[in-house]
Amino acid sequence: MGAGLFSVVGTLLLPGLALLAQDWRLLQGLSALATGLLLLFWGFPALFPESPCWLLATGQLGQARKILWHFAEASGVDPENSPEEESSLVTELDVLSAGSPQPQHHWVLELWHTRVTWRNGLILGFSSLVGGGIRASFLQRLAPRESAFYGPYFLRAGLEVAATVFLLLTVDRWGRRLVLLLSTLVVGLASLLLLSGVQYLPGWTLLSLSVLGLLASQAVSILSSLFGAEIFPTVIRGSGLGLVLAAEFLGQAAAPLADMQGRRGFFLQHVVFTSFAILTLLCVLLLPESRGRGLPQSLEDSDRLRRSPLLRGRLCQDHLPLLPPSYCQAQTQLFQDG
Repeated sequence: MGAGLFSVVGTLLLPGLALLAQDWRLLQGLSALATGLLLLFWGFPALFPESPCWLLATGQLGQARKILWHFAEASGVDPENSPEEESSLVTELDVLSAGSPQPQHHWVLELWHTRVTWRNGLILGFSSLVGGGIRASFLQRLAPRESAFYGPYFLRAGLEVAATVFLLLTVDRWGRRLVLLLSTLVVGLASLLLLSGVQYLPGWTLLSLSVLGLLASQAVSILSSLFGAEIFPTVIRGSGLGLVLAAEFLGQAAAPLADMQGRRGFFLQHVVFTSFAILTLLCVLLLPESRGRGLPQSLEDSDRLRRSPLLRGRLCQDHLPLLPPSYCQAQTQLFQDG
């Protein structure tokens, strides 16, 4: 969410930077230079170390232990002389490291063999496609003239901030699936009203529906990415999240095609994405609610975690370092009681 807010800040600063540069070549060079600075994190691992969660899930236990120890020492904690909770983690790492297990790497195509994770990723990719594609329809209603640029540009950035703040206030309290369902419902209703009442509704109503639909579509896109980052297993989370983001960009790429076809093309695009939004409402109901639940760390866990409390308890007993302790305690208790 913080990265999304930084992206909005960059969007708001871009016109000012273009005004100062006065040359698109200089502007492109400044943007490339700022992006190139990020290579420092790749060249110096000490500035941005690898994720211990990723290392544990892929079986790179030696490197995971080294990074965890580095974190502990940087925090002023001695891992060798720690309380009982920390010493149990040391014991678990020693047990898992016995026999020098080989790292286990995975590929995103393995999603085809995990029905639950593949279905969830497909639904989130579809919702992200709708959120990115229908946005152009609402923007066209706000600024039908080609000369209007800065108004919709800054309005879109401001609504993205509003959508991010809305998600920060609601997703932890109401749940991810409910907020995504609500946002998709608002997108579908606003789009249907714009299609059916464009000749009968007053101008201020059309403007309000366009702003509300644009806000909801921003929330759908952001929450689809956030949801995808949660439900994909750690070993393929980067690839899975990349597919969800690619679906959003694909939807945004459909906007220039509608402009090329003229008014009929724009109307057809609006109808298609409105139908997709209604279909997405039914698909979102199939998503799991991730609030307060442990997240799968491997492809096998993504299906096993959802079958029964007994399997979840056994999984926690077998892979305690890979899952949140509070989740494992609750599932282990269910396993013992069952």
